[in-house]
Amino acid sequence: MDPVGYSHDEKGVSKEPQHVISEGDHGADTELRRLLSTRHLTMIALGSSIGMGLWLGSGESLSSGGPAGIFIGYVLAGSMIWSVSHSIGEMAVMYPLPSAFVQWTGKFVDPSAAFALGWAYWFSYCITIANELQGIVTVLSFWTDKVPVAAWITIFLVVIVLINVCAVSVFGEVEVIASSIKFGWIFVVIISMIVISAGGAPNHEAVGFRYWNSSPFTHGFKGFLNVLPTCIFAMSGSENSGLVAAETANPRKSVPRAIGSIWLRLSLFYLLGSLMVTINVSPYNPDIFGGSGTNASPFVIAYREAGLQPLAHIMNAVIFISVLSTGSISGYGGSRTTMGLAHLGMAPRQFARADKTGRPWLGLLVTLVLGGGLAYLNVNNSASNVFTWFSNLTSLFTLFGWGMICFSHIRMRYTWKLQGRDVAELPWKSWTYPYAAWWGLIWCMVLMVVEFYLAVWPLGKPSSAKTFFANYVSVIAILVLYFGARLYYRGPWWVDASTIDLDAHRRFYADKDPEAKKTGFKAKTSKTLGFIFN
Repeated sequence: MDPVGYSHDEKGVSKEPQHVISEGDHGADTELRRLLSTRHLTMIALGSSIGMGLWLGSGESLSSGGPAGIFIGYVLAGSMIWSVSHSIGEMAVMYPLPSAFVQWTGKFVDPSAAFALGWAYWFSYCITIANELQGIVTVLSFWTDKVPVAAWITIFLVVIVLINVCAVSVFGEVEVIASSIKFGWIFVVIISMIVISAGGAPNHEAVGFRYWNSSPFTHGFKGFLNVLPTCIFAMSGSENSGLVAAETANPRKSVPRAIGSIWLRLSLFYLLGSLMVTINVSPYNPDIFGGSGTNASPFVIAYREAGLQPLAHIMNAVIFISVLSTGSISGYGGSRTTMGLAHLGMAPRQFARADKTGRPWLGLLVTLVLGGGLAYLNVNNSASNVFTWFSNLTSLFTLFGWGMICFSHIRMRYTWKLQGRDVAELPWKSWTYPYAAWWGLIWCMVLMVVEFYLAVWPLGKPSSAKTFFANYVSVIAILVLYFGARLYYRGPWWVDASTIDLDAHRRFYADKDPEAKKTGFKAKTSKTLGFIFN
């Protein structure tokens, strides 16, 4: 059985239907609406992955890897998502599809791989919703522990549901506001924590690089490896810009600007943000998340110990907004992934439906119900244990997804060249190809091996089958999905590049961006103002 919408030629080769997408239509031949602007896409790209992984998970990473371990981990993970984002950019401009990388994989790699990627990624979104909900409980416990865990989870699951069932434009505005708060606050964090480290806080204690000098790596090389899954989990979600492209008015304008902002997020949020933690908080502090104390964010601890209690409360509030925002985006991503799977014939047809405002109701329902249900695991388990389980599962799904994005990009370019097309015909091309795509793909494969090593020989725990399956079951699930799909679809292991219809599901652009027609001072001014205000 072939995916829905596919036909056969006289030789029995599966072919995709011809469809030319013009500006102003529905989202990539679906019932999605193009209601999001460059401003929405840029801010979602800036803030979509700023959640529990950075604000809370950095505490656990600091404890297991030390100051140098967490910083190097973010440098490596940052280089990977930077590479992945450029692959996304080139494909999202030309093929702005509802589940993006799932459909790109089906088109350029193999339907079985797309099936495995789509369902694995959908489950990853559900896990992220659960993880962010239990993160909310941890954040709120800084103020009070009188409210039952289940009550907090229920209240904010309802909030996430309400954000997602609103019109797409409302969802976009909510995420713009949340991302603006995150983005603005990081400047306060960087400046204030430099002052704290220099001894300018009320406690007048100059910390400097004391912790770097005393314990750069708390558990050696193995401790550094243990940090990597959390760093990958923290940056997961950056690929959501590829999903949002299907609902933007002009992907050729919006996507490159969003991709161009990646360096800003990587440098400000992750690299400088993690550096601020390492120079102000001891990796042996019992109160950091994952420790034996209050399990607070290391950013909150830094302010509290410096005698800046008002900033500690504001920081905790910003973390709360960040975690809630990431959970909301995961509901969005999960519902669009099921829609893409339905368009490939890999999910029931009902998942392909959306209402008049572009909401895929069935996909939203199952994503939010499963994600919310998993969150209740936190009721009878410690927050840090649940976080470790979920982040390990999500990081493996993320590595698989990032790897397939890079591989799809490589295959797309190969097919483009094989069929005699000129690179100049691409609506937008990345200057990083092919080096970035290969860099991202190779590191994804290496880190999946690293996580296998950590699952067999975990840090600080004896080896056991229970620990292995808890930490590596994601890969087993991917393999089961892939080989199950292979049995179902059969056929060749690879899509024959010579038979790929490069114009199917492609978006054609009527003319060049009006900005490109301007020259001189006016053009530069227009582009600059557009980047700032759009």
